[in-house]
Amino acid sequence: MQITGMLWGRKLLDLVEFPRSDVRGPEISVDEIKKMIEKHGEIFIKPVFKGGVGKKGKSGLIGRVNNLADALKEKERLYFAKHQVGDTISKSDGVTFEGGVPADHEIYFSISDNTEFRAPAMTITHHGGVEIEELPADKLAVVPFDPLTGLKAFHVSNALMKLGAPTEIISSLVQNLPKLWDLYNNYGMLMLELNPIRMANNKGRFTPVACDFKCAFDQDDPAWKRLHLPEHLFTYDDSEFEQEINQLRTYQGQSDVYVINDQGSITAPTFGGGANAMVTELLGEDATISSDFGGNPPYVKMNEISKITFKHWMKQTNVLFIIGGKANNTDIYETFRAMADGIKWYFQNYGPHPMFVVVGRGGPNLIRGMAYMRDTLDSLGLPYRFFGHDSAMSEVVNYARAINKWIINGGRDQIKKNLNIK
Repeated sequence: MQITGMLWGRKLLDLVEFPRSDVRGPEISVDEIKKMIEKHGEIFIKPVFKGGVGKKGKSGLIGRVNNLADALKEKERLYFAKHQVGDTISKSDGVTFEGGVPADHEIYFSISDNTEFRAPAMTITHHGGVEIEELPADKLAVVPFDPLTGLKAFHVSNALMKLGAPTEIISSLVQNLPKLWDLYNNYGMLMLELNPIRMANNKGRFTPVACDFKCAFDQDDPAWKRLHLPEHLFTYDDSEFEQEINQLRTYQGQSDVYVINDQGSITAPTFGGGANAMVTELLGEDATISSDFGGNPPYVKMNEISKITFKHWMKQTNVLFIIGGKANNTDIYETFRAMADGIKWYFQNYGPHPMFVVVGRGGPNLIRGMAYMRDTLDSLGLPYRFFGHDSAMSEVVNYARAINKWIINGGRDQIKKNLNIK
């Protein structure tokens, strides 16, 4: 669950009164665009993508104009622009118009949960406006702090002084940056990033102005619901499948999905963020969807998720790949029972489908859950292979891909024979 860009970022920054650029959405009129150009000298036109989409500037997806004619041309070019990062293709739905902020200094700032320190940490540099990975370590400060006391002015001051930041910009940053901890902490965020913060100079007095925004929410923390953000904001596209799944978001259990390849042949309901990252990368174009259904979902929710997933993807699926790491608190029996009943429901409503089921999981009630899944698959006549928590996940993924190739190269006919499908 991510937000990028200033269309919604401005609303969040206003909650803590953090200065930000003049931002207008796609509803702005021609006369208002003209007034923005007259006021700021130049404006930036940026496409609006759902979810977290980066590297727009490097892809030429930011327009910089100083007259109305060029502004309208850039609006037309970017309104429905497509942007590809890796295997993911995103399509914009509108643009923002953002007033230019002249500045000699740009700041990068973020707060995130740091696994090294087991605490939240501030990352800051006065060499902002670039990809943070491109900076050497000596130009970047990473400062962990106690979540009970929060981010304080002295954290910011000490970090900037250690980095050798210009003294004229430090005071204003010390006054304003701690406000962002309130935004991060009060609304269930996992990450908050401003890049760049441009230091506007008003007769020698510097003011930090946020010019880009990114944040990620912890879906299991209900604090984000206080923002009353529209649910469609967290979908990666407007597919019917994603819309149906997103309606099932509750305080318990995750339901994060997006479509990878609508022509794929391996459907992988995945449990856990780490498993999701590995499985999505290794399956590549063979996968239909990327998903994370962890968080100990109750039977009713998991069964409904299964039905929606199977209804949309079972027909083209060669391998149903149920995969996750070793759970700590997820009841494997409940999730496997819900999914097995979902497979049974699909066969009853849409008829038998030739596929192979590969399962890799660990956690509480694993044996009982696998037994229920085994009995269901045996009753339906489907072939399967189960892997426990002691199996390397990468090897289980490779096995699923090998089975997919076997089905394409003649295995489907054998499964059809077992299912009495002519």
